[in-house]
Amino acid sequence: MSDSSTDHLIVFARWPEAGTTKTRLIPALGAAGAADLQRRMTQHTLRTADRLAAQRGTALEVRFAGGDAERMGTLFGSQRLYRPQGEGDLGGRLTRAIDEAFAGGAQRVVVIGTDCPALDADLLGRAFEALGAGTTPAHDVVLGPADDGGYYLIGLTRPQPRLFDAMPWSTDGVLAETLRRAHDAGLRCARTAPRPDVDLPDDLPGAYTALERTLSVIVPTHNEGPRLATTLAAAQAEDAEVLVVDGGSTDDTVAIAHACGVRVLESAPGRAAQMNAGAAASCGGVLLFCHADTHLPADYAARVREALATPRAMLGAFEFALRGEEPALRRIERAVHWRTHARQMPYGDQALFLRRAVFDALGGYRALPIMEDYDLVVRAKKRGRVAVAEAAASTSARFWREHGMVRGTLLNQAVLVGWRMGGAGVARTLGQLDRTAAGRDPPRGSAGPGPHRGPSRPRAVRRPPRRRARHGGHPFARSPGRKPRGSEASRPRPRGRSPRPPRTRAGWPPGIGPGIP
Repeated sequence: MSDSSTDHLIVFARWPEAGTTKTRLIPALGAAGAADLQRRMTQHTLRTADRLAAQRGTALEVRFAGGDAERMGTLFGSQRLYRPQGEGDLGGRLTRAIDEAFAGGAQRVVVIGTDCPALDADLLGRAFEALGAGTTPAHDVVLGPADDGGYYLIGLTRPQPRLFDAMPWSTDGVLAETLRRAHDAGLRCARTAPRPDVDLPDDLPGAYTALERTLSVIVPTHNEGPRLATTLAAAQAEDAEVLVVDGGSTDDTVAIAHACGVRVLESAPGRAAQMNAGAAASCGGVLLFCHADTHLPADYAARVREALATPRAMLGAFEFALRGEEPALRRIERAVHWRTHARQMPYGDQALFLRRAVFDALGGYRALPIMEDYDLVVRAKKRGRVAVAEAAASTSARFWREHGMVRGTLLNQAVLVGWRMGGAGVARTLGQLDRTAAGRDPPRGSAGPGPHRGPSRPRAVRRPPRRRARHGGHPFARSPGRKPRGSEASRPRPRGRSPRPPRTRAGWPPGIGPGIP
Protein backbone atom coordinates (compact mmCIF):
# COMPACT_ATOMS: atom_id res chain seq x y z
CA MET A 1 0.00 0.00 0.00
CA SER A 2 1.32 3.38 -0.98
CA ASP A 3 1.80 6.02 1.61
CA SER A 4 -0.98 8.62 1.63
CA SER A 5 1.56 11.47 1.45
CA THR A 6 3.16 10.23 -1.80
CA ASP A 7 0.11 9.37 -3.95
CA HIS A 8 -2.35 12.21 -4.27
CA LEU A 9 -5.68 12.15 -6.16
CA ILE A 10 -7.42 15.44 -6.95
CA VAL A 11 -11.02 15.53 -8.18
CA PHE A 12 -12.10 18.68 -10.01
CA ALA A 13 -15.83 19.15 -9.38
CA ARG A 14 -18.51 21.79 -9.68
CA TRP A 15 -21.46 22.61 -7.45
CA PRO A 16 -24.54 21.32 -9.35
CA GLU A 17 -26.52 24.55 -9.68
CA ALA A 18 -29.29 24.61 -12.24
CA GLY A 19 -28.53 26.90 -15.15
CA THR A 20 -24.78 27.16 -14.53
CA THR A 21 -23.62 23.57 -14.88
CA LYS A 22 -23.66 21.31 -17.94
CA THR A 23 -25.18 24.12 -19.97
CA ARG A 24 -24.72 22.26 -23.26
CA LEU A 25 -27.06 19.55 -21.95
CA ILE A 26 -29.84 21.98 -20.99
CA PRO A 27 -31.60 21.76 -24.41
CA ALA A 28 -31.98 18.01 -23.89
CA LEU A 29 -32.51 17.77 -20.12
CA GLY A 30 -33.57 21.21 -18.96
CA ALA A 31 -31.61 23.22 -16.41
CA ALA A 32 -32.71 21.10 -13.43
CA GLY A 33 -32.13 17.82 -15.28
CA ALA A 34 -28.63 18.85 -16.35
CA ALA A 35 -27.76 19.85 -12.78
CA ASP A 36 -29.11 16.55 -11.43
CA LEU A 37 -27.01 14.59 -13.92
CA GLN A 38 -23.97 16.58 -12.82
CA ARG A 39 -24.75 15.69 -9.19
CA ARG A 40 -25.08 11.99 -9.97
CA MET A 41 -21.85 11.89 -11.99
CA THR A 42 -20.02 13.73 -9.20
CA GLN A 43 -21.26 11.28 -6.59
CA HIS A 44 -20.30 8.37 -8.82
CA THR A 45 -16.78 9.76 -9.34
CA LEU A 46 -16.27 10.43 -5.64
CA ARG A 47 -17.31 6.87 -4.81
CA THR A 48 -14.71 5.63 -7.29
CA ALA A 49 -12.09 7.89 -5.69
CA ASP A 50 -13.04 6.65 -2.21
CA ARG A 51 -12.57 3.07 -3.36
CA LEU A 52 -9.10 3.83 -4.70
CA ALA A 53 -8.16 5.64 -1.50
CA ALA A 54 -9.25 2.63 0.55
CA GLN A 55 -7.28 0.23 -1.66
CA ARG A 56 -4.02 2.19 -1.97
CA GLY A 57 -4.03 4.63 0.92
CA THR A 58 -4.08 7.49 -1.58
CA ALA A 59 -4.65 11.01 -0.30
CA LEU A 60 -7.85 12.48 -1.72
CA GLU A 61 -9.06 16.04 -2.05
CA VAL A 62 -11.91 17.67 -3.96
CA ARG A 63 -11.32 21.01 -5.68
CA PHE A 64 -14.68 22.62 -6.33
CA ALA A 65 -16.04 25.58 -8.26
CA GLY A 66 -19.26 27.22 -7.10
CA GLY A 67 -20.91 26.58 -3.76
CA ASP A 68 -18.81 26.27 -0.63
CA ALA A 69 -17.12 23.55 1.38
CA GLU A 70 -20.01 23.16 3.82
CA ARG A 71 -22.60 22.63 1.12
CA MET A 72 -20.32 20.28 -0.80
CA GLY A 73 -19.78 18.22 2.33
CA THR A 74 -23.49 18.11 3.09
CA LEU A 75 -24.40 16.95 -0.42
CA PHE A 76 -21.52 14.60 -1.20
CA GLY A 77 -20.25 13.50 2.20
CA SER A 78 -18.25 15.35 4.84
CA GLN A 79 -15.48 12.75 5.17
CA ARG A 80 -13.40 14.29 2.36
CA LEU A 81 -11.26 17.42 2.09
CA TYR A 82 -12.97 20.14 0.02
CA ARG A 83 -11.03 23.12 -1.24
CA PRO A 84 -12.05 25.83 -3.74
CA GLN A 85 -10.39 25.84 -7.14
CA GLY A 86 -9.80 29.58 -6.96
CA GLU A 87 -9.68 32.16 -9.72
CA GLY A 88 -8.32 31.86 -13.25
CA ASP A 89 -8.92 29.68 -16.29
CA LEU A 90 -8.85 25.88 -16.12
CA GLY A 91 -5.12 25.77 -16.84
CA GLY A 92 -4.30 28.14 -14.00
CA ARG A 93 -6.50 26.25 -11.55
CA LEU A 94 -4.95 22.90 -12.50
CA THR A 95 -1.45 24.30 -12.12
CA ARG A 96 -2.26 25.72 -8.68
CA ALA A 97 -3.78 22.48 -7.37
CA ILE A 98 -0.92 20.32 -8.65
CA ASP A 99 1.79 22.66 -7.34
CA GLU A 100 0.21 22.69 -3.88
CA ALA A 101 -0.01 18.88 -3.82
CA PHE A 102 3.69 18.49 -4.62
CA ALA A 103 4.56 21.21 -2.11
CA GLY A 104 2.71 19.12 0.49
CA GLY A 105 4.98 16.11 -0.08
CA ALA A 106 3.24 14.21 -2.89
CA GLN A 107 5.44 12.28 -5.35
CA ARG A 108 2.69 11.29 -7.80
CA VAL A 109 -0.40 13.42 -8.49
CA VAL A 110 -3.38 12.39 -10.62
CA VAL A 111 -6.20 14.80 -11.48
CA ILE A 112 -9.60 13.72 -12.79
CA GLY A 113 -12.89 15.44 -13.55
CA THR A 114 -16.43 14.26 -12.93
CA ASP A 115 -17.61 13.98 -16.56
CA CYS A 116 -16.54 10.38 -17.12
CA PRO A 117 -18.84 7.90 -15.35
CA ALA A 118 -17.07 5.01 -17.09
CA LEU A 119 -13.99 5.67 -14.94
CA ASP A 120 -13.32 2.99 -12.30
CA ALA A 121 -10.90 2.42 -9.44
CA ASP A 122 -8.84 -0.18 -11.34
CA LEU A 123 -8.12 2.30 -14.12
CA LEU A 124 -7.09 4.93 -11.58
CA GLY A 125 -4.78 2.41 -9.95
CA ARG A 126 -3.11 1.69 -13.29
CA ALA A 127 -2.58 5.41 -13.81
CA PHE A 128 -0.61 5.64 -10.55
CA GLU A 129 1.34 2.50 -11.45
CA ALA A 130 2.30 4.06 -14.80
CA LEU A 131 3.94 6.87 -12.85
CA GLY A 132 6.17 4.35 -11.06
CA ALA A 133 6.79 3.58 -7.41
CA GLY A 134 9.06 5.11 -4.81
CA THR A 135 11.40 7.76 -6.19
CA THR A 136 11.96 6.12 -9.60
CA PRO A 137 9.14 7.10 -12.00
CA ALA A 138 8.35 4.83 -14.94
CA HIS A 139 6.81 7.76 -16.86
CA ASP A 140 6.70 11.48 -16.30
CA VAL A 141 3.13 11.96 -17.53
CA VAL A 142 0.07 9.73 -17.82
CA LEU A 143 -2.98 10.76 -19.83
CA GLY A 144 -6.48 9.28 -20.10
CA PRO A 145 -7.75 9.99 -23.63
CA ALA A 146 -11.38 11.04 -23.99
CA ASP A 147 -13.36 10.21 -27.09
CA ASP A 148 -13.92 13.88 -27.92
CA GLY A 149 -10.24 14.73 -28.29
CA GLY A 150 -9.59 15.88 -24.73
CA TYR A 151 -8.54 13.89 -21.68
CA TYR A 152 -10.39 12.74 -18.56
CA LEU A 153 -7.21 12.16 -16.48
CA ILE A 154 -3.72 13.55 -16.20
CA GLY A 155 -0.99 12.36 -13.85
CA LEU A 156 2.45 13.86 -13.14
CA THR A 157 5.57 13.12 -11.12
CA ARG A 158 6.50 16.79 -10.79
CA PRO A 159 4.93 20.16 -11.68
CA GLN A 160 4.62 20.79 -15.43
CA PRO A 161 2.95 24.20 -15.91
CA ARG A 162 3.84 24.22 -19.63
CA LEU A 163 1.23 21.52 -20.19
CA PHE A 164 -1.58 23.84 -19.08
CA ASP A 165 -0.58 27.38 -20.09
CA ALA A 166 -2.63 28.90 -22.95
CA MET A 167 -4.25 25.56 -23.76
CA PRO A 168 -7.27 25.68 -26.15
CA TRP A 169 -9.65 24.13 -23.63
CA SER A 170 -13.02 22.68 -24.69
CA THR A 171 -11.78 21.80 -28.16
CA ASP A 172 -11.01 18.49 -29.83
CA GLY A 173 -7.29 19.32 -29.98
CA VAL A 174 -6.48 19.36 -26.24
CA LEU A 175 -5.04 15.83 -26.09
CA ALA A 176 -2.93 16.22 -29.24
CA GLU A 177 -1.55 19.58 -28.07
CA THR A 178 -0.71 18.17 -24.62
CA LEU A 179 1.16 15.23 -26.17
CA ARG A 180 3.07 17.57 -28.48
CA ARG A 181 4.18 19.78 -25.57
CA ALA A 182 5.20 16.76 -23.51
CA HIS A 183 7.26 15.40 -26.42
CA ASP A 184 8.96 18.75 -26.96
CA ALA A 185 9.89 18.85 -23.26
CA GLY A 186 11.36 15.33 -23.41
CA LEU A 187 8.76 13.86 -21.04
CA ARG A 188 7.96 10.14 -21.09
CA CYS A 189 4.20 9.71 -21.59
CA ALA A 190 1.85 6.81 -20.88
CA ARG A 191 -1.82 6.47 -21.76
CA THR A 192 -4.67 4.67 -20.07
CA ALA A 193 -7.64 3.18 -21.92
CA PRO A 194 -9.89 5.66 -23.78
CA ARG A 195 -13.18 6.56 -22.15
CA PRO A 196 -16.15 8.71 -23.22
CA ASP A 197 -16.96 11.86 -21.31
CA VAL A 198 -20.30 13.63 -21.12
CA ASP A 199 -20.58 17.10 -22.62
CA LEU A 200 -23.21 16.96 -25.37
CA PRO A 201 -26.69 15.42 -25.75
CA ASP A 202 -25.24 12.66 -27.93
CA ASP A 203 -23.15 11.55 -24.93
CA LEU A 204 -26.19 10.93 -22.70
CA PRO A 205 -26.91 7.27 -23.60
CA GLY A 206 -23.40 6.27 -22.58
CA ALA A 207 -23.65 8.26 -19.35
CA TYR A 208 -26.91 6.66 -18.29
CA THR A 209 -25.62 3.20 -19.25
CA ALA A 210 -22.61 3.67 -16.97
CA LEU A 211 -24.71 5.04 -14.12
CA GLU A 212 -27.25 2.23 -14.53
CA ARG A 213 -24.61 -0.21 -13.33
CA THR A 214 -24.35 1.60 -10.01
CA LEU A 215 -26.47 0.24 -7.16
CA SER A 216 -27.59 2.55 -4.36
CA VAL A 217 -28.72 1.05 -1.04
CA ILE A 218 -30.98 3.34 0.99
CA VAL A 219 -31.52 2.58 4.69
CA PRO A 220 -34.20 4.62 6.54
CA THR A 221 -33.59 4.78 10.28
CA HIS A 222 -35.22 5.95 13.49
CA ASN A 223 -33.55 4.91 16.76
CA GLU A 224 -31.99 1.80 15.24
CA GLY A 225 -28.59 2.04 16.96
CA PRO A 226 -28.35 -1.53 18.33
CA ARG A 227 -29.09 -3.11 14.93
CA LEU A 228 -27.60 -0.68 12.42
CA ALA A 229 -23.91 -1.63 12.34
CA THR A 230 -24.59 -5.22 11.24
CA THR A 231 -27.03 -4.07 8.57
CA LEU A 232 -24.52 -1.59 7.13
CA ALA A 233 -21.70 -4.14 7.21
CA ALA A 234 -23.76 -6.48 5.04
CA ALA A 235 -24.64 -3.65 2.63
CA GLN A 236 -21.02 -2.48 2.35
CA ALA A 237 -19.78 -5.97 1.47
CA GLU A 238 -20.68 -5.26 -2.17
CA ASP A 239 -19.67 -2.47 -4.55
CA ALA A 240 -22.65 -0.22 -3.87
CA GLU A 241 -23.42 3.27 -2.67
CA VAL A 242 -24.90 3.09 0.84
CA LEU A 243 -26.94 5.95 2.31
CA VAL A 244 -28.55 6.20 5.72
CA VAL A 245 -31.52 8.56 5.90
CA ASP A 246 -32.36 9.35 9.50
CA GLY A 247 -35.74 10.60 10.62
CA GLY A 248 -34.78 12.28 13.89
CA SER A 249 -33.18 9.55 15.99
CA THR A 250 -32.50 10.36 19.63
CA ASP A 251 -30.07 7.48 20.22
CA ASP A 252 -26.63 6.85 18.66
CA THR A 253 -27.96 5.85 15.22
CA VAL A 254 -26.35 8.76 13.37
CA ALA A 255 -23.00 8.34 15.15
CA ILE A 256 -22.92 4.63 14.28
CA ALA A 257 -23.70 5.37 10.64
CA HIS A 258 -20.88 7.92 10.43
CA ALA A 259 -18.49 5.46 12.09
CA CYS A 260 -19.36 2.90 9.41
CA GLY A 261 -18.24 5.34 6.72
CA VAL A 262 -21.55 5.77 4.88
CA ARG A 263 -23.30 8.94 3.79
CA VAL A 264 -25.84 10.15 6.32
CA LEU A 265 -28.79 12.35 5.42
CA GLU A 266 -31.42 13.87 7.68
CA SER A 267 -35.05 13.91 6.68
CA ALA A 268 -38.51 14.55 8.04
CA PRO A 269 -39.71 11.48 9.99
CA GLY A 270 -41.75 8.89 8.14
CA ARG A 271 -40.36 6.01 6.14
CA ALA A 272 -41.86 7.15 2.80
CA ALA A 273 -40.35 10.63 3.11
CA GLN A 274 -36.99 9.22 4.19
CA MET A 275 -36.74 6.76 1.32
CA ASN A 276 -37.74 9.40 -1.22
CA ALA A 277 -35.05 11.70 0.18
CA GLY A 278 -32.47 8.93 -0.12
CA ALA A 279 -33.45 8.20 -3.71
CA ALA A 280 -33.17 11.89 -4.61
CA ALA A 281 -29.67 12.14 -3.11
CA SER A 282 -28.28 8.89 -4.54
CA CYS A 283 -26.43 8.40 -7.82
CA GLY A 284 -27.25 4.81 -8.74
CA GLY A 285 -29.35 3.67 -11.65
CA VAL A 286 -30.75 0.89 -9.43
CA LEU A 287 -32.28 1.68 -6.03
CA LEU A 288 -32.51 -0.84 -3.18
CA PHE A 289 -34.49 0.05 -0.04
CA CYS A 290 -33.34 -1.90 3.00
CA HIS A 291 -34.90 -1.72 6.46
CA ALA A 292 -32.49 -1.13 9.32
CA ASP A 293 -33.12 -4.61 10.80
CA THR A 294 -32.73 -6.46 7.47
CA HIS A 295 -29.44 -8.09 6.43
CA LEU A 296 -28.73 -8.37 2.72
CA PRO A 297 -27.20 -11.61 1.37
CA ALA A 298 -23.49 -11.74 0.59
CA ASP A 299 -23.90 -11.52 -3.21
CA TYR A 300 -26.88 -9.22 -3.28
CA ALA A 301 -25.62 -6.90 -6.07
CA ALA A 302 -25.39 -9.72 -8.62
CA ARG A 303 -28.75 -11.12 -7.48
CA VAL A 304 -30.40 -7.74 -7.98
CA ARG A 305 -29.10 -7.42 -11.53
CA GLU A 306 -30.16 -10.97 -12.38
CA ALA A 307 -33.67 -10.37 -11.07
CA LEU A 308 -34.13 -7.09 -12.92
CA ALA A 309 -32.98 -8.77 -16.13
CA THR A 310 -36.13 -10.92 -15.99
CA PRO A 311 -38.51 -10.01 -18.84
CA ARG A 312 -41.04 -7.30 -17.86
CA ALA A 313 -39.57 -6.99 -14.37
CA MET A 314 -40.62 -3.67 -12.87
CA LEU A 315 -39.66 -4.32 -9.27
CA GLY A 316 -37.83 -7.01 -7.32
CA ALA A 317 -37.40 -8.35 -3.82
CA PHE A 318 -35.43 -11.01 -1.99
CA GLU A 319 -36.76 -14.18 -0.46
CA PHE A 320 -37.87 -13.78 3.15
CA ALA A 321 -36.02 -15.23 6.13
CA LEU A 322 -36.37 -14.65 9.86
CA ARG A 323 -33.38 -14.82 12.17
CA GLY A 324 -34.26 -17.42 14.78
CA GLU A 325 -34.55 -21.15 15.37
CA GLU A 326 -38.19 -21.42 16.43
CA PRO A 327 -40.21 -23.83 14.23
CA ALA A 328 -43.04 -21.31 14.03
CA LEU A 329 -40.72 -18.90 12.19
CA ARG A 330 -40.28 -21.46 9.43
CA ARG A 331 -44.04 -21.61 8.98
CA ILE A 332 -44.16 -17.85 8.62
CA GLU A 333 -41.39 -17.99 6.02
CA ARG A 334 -43.34 -20.56 3.99
CA ALA A 335 -46.45 -18.39 4.10
CA VAL A 336 -44.47 -15.35 2.90
CA HIS A 337 -42.86 -17.46 0.17
CA TRP A 338 -46.33 -18.38 -1.13
CA ARG A 339 -47.52 -14.77 -0.98
CA THR A 340 -44.39 -13.52 -2.77
CA HIS A 341 -44.48 -16.02 -5.62
CA ALA A 342 -48.18 -16.83 -6.06
CA ARG A 343 -49.55 -13.34 -5.48
CA GLN A 344 -46.49 -11.30 -6.52
CA MET A 345 -46.71 -9.35 -3.23
CA PRO A 346 -43.41 -8.92 -1.37
CA TYR A 347 -43.24 -6.46 1.53
CA GLY A 348 -40.64 -3.89 2.52
CA ASP A 349 -38.76 -6.22 4.87
CA GLN A 350 -37.75 -8.21 1.79
CA ALA A 351 -35.59 -5.27 0.56
CA LEU A 352 -37.45 -3.95 -2.48
CA PHE A 353 -35.37 -2.84 -5.47
CA LEU A 354 -36.09 -1.29 -8.87
CA ARG A 355 -34.51 0.82 -11.57
CA ARG A 356 -34.40 4.56 -10.98
CA ALA A 357 -36.33 5.17 -14.20
CA VAL A 358 -39.19 2.99 -12.94
CA PHE A 359 -39.09 4.62 -9.50
CA ASP A 360 -39.34 8.07 -11.09
CA ALA A 361 -42.15 6.94 -13.41
CA LEU A 362 -44.11 5.67 -10.40
CA GLY A 363 -43.59 8.96 -8.60
CA GLY A 364 -41.58 7.32 -5.81
CA TYR A 365 -43.20 6.41 -2.52
CA ARG A 366 -46.49 8.15 -1.91
CA ALA A 367 -46.70 10.34 1.19
CA LEU A 368 -48.42 7.70 3.32
CA PRO A 369 -47.97 7.21 7.06
CA ILE A 370 -48.13 3.41 6.71
CA MET A 371 -48.15 0.64 4.08
CA GLU A 372 -45.97 2.69 1.71
CA ASP A 373 -44.15 -0.46 0.53
CA TYR A 374 -47.41 -2.31 -0.17
CA ASP A 375 -48.66 0.67 -2.18
CA LEU A 376 -45.46 0.82 -4.25
CA VAL A 377 -45.65 -2.89 -5.10
CA VAL A 378 -49.30 -2.64 -6.12
CA ARG A 379 -48.54 0.24 -8.48
CA ALA A 380 -45.48 -1.50 -9.93
CA LYS A 381 -47.49 -4.67 -10.62
CA LYS A 382 -49.78 -2.70 -12.90
CA ARG A 383 -46.81 -2.02 -15.19
CA GLY A 384 -45.16 -5.42 -15.24
CA ARG A 385 -43.95 -8.30 -13.09
CA VAL A 386 -42.35 -8.54 -9.67
CA ALA A 387 -39.09 -10.50 -9.80
CA VAL A 388 -37.77 -12.47 -6.83
CA ALA A 389 -34.01 -12.73 -6.32
CA GLU A 390 -32.56 -16.19 -5.72
CA ALA A 391 -31.29 -15.29 -2.27
CA ALA A 392 -32.86 -14.43 1.07
CA ALA A 393 -32.65 -11.22 3.04
CA SER A 394 -32.82 -12.06 6.73
CA THR A 395 -34.98 -9.93 9.01
CA SER A 396 -35.18 -9.63 12.77
CA ALA A 397 -37.92 -11.77 14.35
CA ARG A 398 -38.52 -9.25 17.17
CA PHE A 399 -42.05 -8.44 15.98
CA TRP A 400 -43.14 -12.07 16.10
CA ARG A 401 -41.49 -12.69 19.45
CA GLU A 402 -43.17 -9.63 20.99
CA HIS A 403 -46.66 -10.37 19.68
CA GLY A 404 -46.66 -14.13 19.31
CA MET A 405 -46.92 -16.00 16.05
CA VAL A 406 -50.72 -16.23 15.86
CA ARG A 407 -51.48 -12.76 17.18
CA GLY A 408 -48.81 -11.16 15.00
CA THR A 409 -50.18 -12.84 11.89
CA LEU A 410 -53.75 -11.84 12.70
CA LEU A 411 -52.68 -8.28 13.38
CA ASN A 412 -50.87 -8.00 10.05
CA GLN A 413 -53.93 -9.35 8.24
CA ALA A 414 -56.20 -6.94 10.10
CA VAL A 415 -54.02 -4.03 9.07
CA LEU A 416 -54.07 -5.23 5.46
CA VAL A 417 -57.86 -5.57 5.48
CA GLY A 418 -58.16 -2.16 7.10
CA TRP A 419 -55.95 -0.70 4.38
CA ARG A 420 -58.08 -2.17 1.62
CA MET A 421 -61.32 -1.03 3.23
CA GLY A 422 -60.45 2.38 4.55
CA GLY A 423 -56.94 3.29 3.45
CA ALA A 424 -54.08 4.48 5.63
CA GLY A 425 -56.23 5.89 8.43
CA VAL A 426 -57.85 2.57 9.38
CA ALA A 427 -54.64 0.61 9.03
CA ARG A 428 -52.71 3.15 11.07
CA THR A 429 -55.31 3.09 13.84
CA LEU A 430 -55.21 -0.71 14.02
CA GLY A 431 -51.45 -0.63 14.29
CA GLN A 432 -51.59 1.99 17.03
CA LEU A 433 -54.18 0.06 19.01
CA ASP A 434 -51.83 -2.90 19.03
CA ARG A 435 -48.92 -0.76 20.25
CA THR A 436 -51.15 0.75 22.93
CA ALA A 437 -52.25 -2.67 24.12
CA ALA A 438 -48.62 -3.75 24.31
CA GLY A 439 -47.74 -0.68 26.41
CA ARG A 440 -45.70 1.02 23.71
CA ASP A 441 -46.30 4.43 22.21
CA PRO A 442 -43.42 5.24 19.83
CA PRO A 443 -42.66 8.79 18.68
CA ARG A 444 -44.77 10.21 15.91
CA GLY A 445 -43.40 9.15 12.54
CA SER A 446 -41.38 6.26 13.97
CA ALA A 447 -41.06 2.98 12.17
CA GLY A 448 -41.81 -0.03 14.32
CA PRO A 449 -41.73 -3.69 13.36
CA GLY A 450 -44.22 -5.28 11.00
CA PRO A 451 -46.42 -3.91 8.21
CA HIS A 452 -48.53 -1.87 10.64
CA ARG A 453 -45.76 0.68 11.22
CA GLY A 454 -46.59 4.35 11.12
CA PRO A 455 -47.17 7.51 13.11
CA SER A 456 -48.72 7.11 16.53
CA ARG A 457 -52.29 8.07 17.34
CA PRO A 458 -54.00 9.03 20.63
CA ARG A 459 -54.77 6.10 22.88
CA ALA A 460 -58.26 4.69 22.48
CA VAL A 461 -60.78 5.22 25.31
CA ARG A 462 -62.59 2.02 26.17
CA ARG A 463 -66.26 2.13 26.96
CA PRO A 464 -67.51 0.22 30.02
CA PRO A 465 -69.30 -3.02 29.15
CA ARG A 466 -73.03 -2.88 28.81
CA ARG A 467 -75.09 -4.52 31.52
CA ARG A 468 -76.75 -7.74 30.68
CA ALA A 469 -80.53 -7.49 30.19
CA ARG A 470 -82.47 -9.06 33.06
CA HIS A 471 -85.38 -10.08 30.87
CA GLY A 472 -83.65 -10.84 27.56
CA GLY A 473 -83.60 -8.78 24.40
CA HIS A 474 -82.01 -5.35 24.31
CA PRO A 475 -80.25 -4.46 27.57
CA PHE A 476 -82.32 -1.29 27.94
CA ALA A 477 -85.69 -2.67 26.75
CA ARG A 478 -88.55 -2.86 29.20
CA SER A 479 -89.74 -6.31 30.14
CA PRO A 480 -93.28 -7.32 29.17
CA GLY A 481 -95.91 -6.21 31.65
CA ARG A 482 -93.68 -3.85 33.56
CA LYS A 483 -95.24 -0.72 34.92
CA PRO A 484 -93.82 2.73 34.21
CA ARG A 485 -90.45 3.46 35.78
CA GLY A 486 -90.62 5.02 39.19
CA SER A 487 -93.58 3.10 40.66
CA GLU A 488 -93.05 0.73 43.55
CA ALA A 489 -94.67 -2.13 41.66
CA SER A 490 -92.11 -1.76 38.92
CA ARG A 491 -89.37 -2.84 41.30
CA PRO A 492 -89.92 -6.52 42.12
CA ARG A 493 -88.14 -7.78 45.21
CA PRO A 494 -86.80 -11.33 44.67
CA ARG A 495 -87.35 -13.73 47.53
CA GLY A 496 -84.34 -14.03 49.83
CA ARG A 497 -82.63 -10.89 48.56
CA SER A 498 -82.31 -7.36 49.83
CA PRO A 499 -84.31 -4.68 48.03
CA ARG A 500 -82.42 -3.55 44.90
CA PRO A 501 -81.48 0.15 44.86
CA PRO A 502 -82.81 2.27 41.97
CA ARG A 503 -80.64 2.37 38.85
CA THR A 504 -78.68 5.50 38.18
CA ARG A 505 -76.64 6.83 35.26
CA ALA A 506 -73.45 6.81 37.25
CA GLY A 507 -70.60 5.15 35.38
CA TRP A 508 -72.30 5.23 31.98
CA PRO A 509 -71.06 7.32 29.05
CA PRO A 510 -73.15 10.42 28.30
CA GLY A 511 -76.27 9.77 26.25
CA ILE A 512 -76.69 6.05 27.00
CA GLY A 513 -77.72 3.87 29.94
CA PRO A 514 -80.81 3.36 32.16
CA GLY A 515 -83.18 6.26 32.63
CA ILE A 516 -82.82 7.59 29.05
CA PRO A 517 -86.24 7.59 27.34
